[in-house]
Amino acid sequence: MSEQIVRFVFDGESNERLDKVLVARFPEHSRSRLQGLIRDGFVQVNQKVVSKTGFTVESGMTIEVHLPAVQPIEVEAEAIPLKVIFDHPDVIVIDKPAGLVVHPAAGHESGTLVNAVMGLVPDLQGIGGELRPGIVHRLDKDTSGLILIAKNERAHRFLQDQFRLRQVKKVYLALVDGKPPTPNGRIEASIGRDPAHRKKMAIVPDVKGRESVTEYFTRESFSEHTLIEAHPLTGRTHQIRLHLAFIGCPIAGDTVYGRRKVSLPLNRHFLHAAQLTIRLPGEKQPRTFESPLPPELEQILQQLRKS
Repeated sequence: MSEQIVRFVFDGESNERLDKVLVARFPEHSRSRLQGLIRDGFVQVNQKVVSKTGFTVESGMTIEVHLPAVQPIEVEAEAIPLKVIFDHPDVIVIDKPAGLVVHPAAGHESGTLVNAVMGLVPDLQGIGGELRPGIVHRLDKDTSGLILIAKNERAHRFLQDQFRLRQVKKVYLALVDGKPPTPNGRIEASIGRDPAHRKKMAIVPDVKGRESVTEYFTRESFSEHTLIEAHPLTGRTHQIRLHLAFIGCPIAGDTVYGRRKVSLPLNRHFLHAAQLTIRLPGEKQPRTFESPLPPELEQILQQLRKS
């Protein structure tokens, strides 16, 4: 995609901020993206470069915006098999297997979900000026199930707004050690960085963490374990794992927040993103996507039912 130049005469109310004018004019781009273009000299007002995002625009002024071509990033496309639940012009829904890291990072520069999606979607438009898929929400490496990925910036903003406004319904299945204090309940406990282990999260005082809420429902009880349906109302890192451990029933196989000695023959934690309900761009009614338990988790349940 080559550079685009858009020129228009502002006909709105006077004394408007330049960045607000551009956000209204280019809804497919994020505010931070447009502010970056202003600061980098890609915007002119009355044929003069303006680098202040708060520059006051008057009615009748001519604004010219240079939209650079989407740049490739260092992350390479890889031919990694993915189970596609749903493919849409703006988004793609993947059933992520356990063991697959979502985003490249130190120690995981390749072999991630992002690498796989870049190989799967050849006409990717990119996010934030870079040729990459938009990760709307994340799943831990060893959590399986549904994950939604935006193909362009407009869709990324549209979907992120629903997560921010808590309009998305997420349902997880978790097999926990022990039993919760009540069959059904609501957990409200703030989450922040663990002060003793910076790579871990922890339940912290409200003033030091972010509001976190999870509702849970007992689906099936066993002698030493419970199958729980968890509905996270917020989206904090490791939220379900922390909240269930907080009420005394950590997820089976979770050696970080649960028991160091695994109680069942698991090589991952038993947490699966089973259902996701969200409205897609251009649609009025929300869609619900579902993912069945992976065979290795279903096998654990079958063994418990027989014991």
